[in-house]
Amino acid sequence: MSGYCMQVPGLKVGHYTDLEAATGCTVVLCDRGAVPGVHVSGASPGGREIELLRPGYSVNLVHGILLSGGSAYGLDAAAGVMKYLEERGSGFDTVAGVVPIVPAAKIFDLSIGDARVRPTAANAYEACCLAGERGIAEGSVGAGTGASVGKCLGMEHATKGGIGMATVHLDDEVVVTAIIVVNAWGDVIDPSSGCTVAGPRDVDTGGLLRTADLLRQSRMRRPFPTSNTVIGVVATNVRLRKTQTHRLAQMAQTGLARTVDPCGSMYDGDTLFVLSAGDRRCDMNVLGIAAVDAVSMAVQRAVSCAQTVAGVPAIADITR
Repeated sequence: MSGYCMQVPGLKVGHYTDLEAATGCTVVLCDRGAVPGVHVSGASPGGREIELLRPGYSVNLVHGILLSGGSAYGLDAAAGVMKYLEERGSGFDTVAGVVPIVPAAKIFDLSIGDARVRPTAANAYEACCLAGERGIAEGSVGAGTGASVGKCLGMEHATKGGIGMATVHLDDEVVVTAIIVVNAWGDVIDPSSGCTVAGPRDVDTGGLLRTADLLRQSRMRRPFPTSNTVIGVVATNVRLRKTQTHRLAQMAQTGLARTVDPCGSMYDGDTLFVLSAGDRRCDMNVLGIAAVDAVSMAVQRAVSCAQTVAGVPAIADITR
């Protein structure tokens, strides 16, 4: 695990990790509010408050994002983030007090560890209490605890996924940070070489297979579970309107296409949130390129920083 620094002012990241049950959750707090965006490219998504983030809807600020394991059960953990924010007076002012807006997305990690244990509101509240700007762990922590990749031959051939972070710096102190949970059905690819970094393992040779090749050869285990996804947050200190954050989320998805093969499949629920929290200015095309690069690097870090959990081996252990 590494100690990453969140470089978008006003945002904090915290994890809750249960290594025994192989699940957890990650929170991104923006208690002063951030302009949100979202793009869903997978056919099997699971989330909360997703539609509210699209252009044309009345809410223009959110106060936190939850990324959770536990499949649809894990979405209930968002109540813990709301409680934490409410106690600190963060949210929309109403006649009945503040109402924090906390969108959420989940991964299916019930195939490893203890499927009866899912992140709860209390777990997410704990993650909020631990949230900070420095020393943020990566790999098999938080929502990445039970993440895995390369599952078309079954979990016994899978490789450990995780959560990774990466930041791209531009001129005028503009930053774009990606926080990505990699729980893909397919493989993680090195975009510079085209080589497979993580994917289904060949138990006979110890090497890695390509999911796309297995599909073409009809060498897959059926039925395929709709139990995979890559979810994450792209945050920037550039001031954006909601229509722009929505577009940036769409652009950032190219980072997944570069590094996850296949991505956005019928078996994945790939979802990216965007948070704009700052007053910097930047051309949208330049910002989009930076977002793609940040997402690509974060995906690579998610698997390179991962640890073996619940019998699913990490790349670091396979390549020793």
